[in-house]
Amino acid sequence: MSIAIIGAHGQLGTDLMRVVGQDALGLTHADIEITDPASIATVLETNSPSVVINTAAYNLVDKAEQEPEAAFAVNAFGPLKLARACADRGITFVHVSTDYVFGRNTNRDTPYTEQDCPGPVSVYGTSKLTGEHLVLSTCPKAYVIRTCGLYGNPLSPGKGNFVRTMLRLAQDRNELTIVDDQHCTPTSTADLATAIAALIRTDAYGLYHCTNAGETTWAGFARAIFEIAGKDVTVRPITSAEFGAPAQRPGYSVLNCDHLTSLIGVTMPHWRDALAAYLQNG
Repeated sequence: MSIAIIGAHGQLGTDLMRVVGQDALGLTHADIEITDPASIATVLETNSPSVVINTAAYNLVDKAEQEPEAAFAVNAFGPLKLARACADRGITFVHVSTDYVFGRNTNRDTPYTEQDCPGPVSVYGTSKLTGEHLVLSTCPKAYVIRTCGLYGNPLSPGKGNFVRTMLRLAQDRNELTIVDDQHCTPTSTADLATAIAALIRTDAYGLYHCTNAGETTWAGFARAIFEIAGKDVTVRPITSAEFGAPAQRPGYSVLNCDHLTSLIGVTMPHWRDALAAYLQNG
């Protein structure tokens, strides 16, 4: 089984390349332009993969508010073109989405299942939800996987994540203000990659949620980072309103992953255990 991984040098792509091993065909932006049908066709016809996994995304949540066309080009219409090309050739297509398709239900306090109605509160979330619909309605052999707050070790320089940002800031600051009213589950790309590799061998196409287990806030996650890393940094919690980001974020976007874990027989580690493993190995 040849598995083409788009975004091979990103956080998730790097771990997918490792997990998939000799079956992997790594593709970067230099190899394929997902908004260009001709580029997609050339890559698929040259390499004839059995599976295409798309990890490429426009994930500048705040900037998307000012440039929605760019967000939709990469998060919605690019995946559509990939899905169409895969459908035409009988190729399985895997598309990675986000917990930010939720958020409109401000009273929510229990994890979302795949059957819950989405309601994004940002351009980014709307572009990702549109991509989901386009992929699932275009390619019969498609998996769409929603996840949250990814962190890993990308091959590409300059691709940071929340964990690395916190550790960098801790080098010269002993107090940080972090948002404490966005409830979610930060997820290790190593664990997500393992789950995706198992899922694509089931032929049970459709929509899935996949994160580490448990839930926290960004302030809670930051505290755990500093505690596990042995950094003496005080985290001062603030509200999203106090932080004042241009784009709204979900107040609660924890995902219920029972559908996936029961199917593949893999229990996702708790977010704190995943974080400890990441810091130890990385």
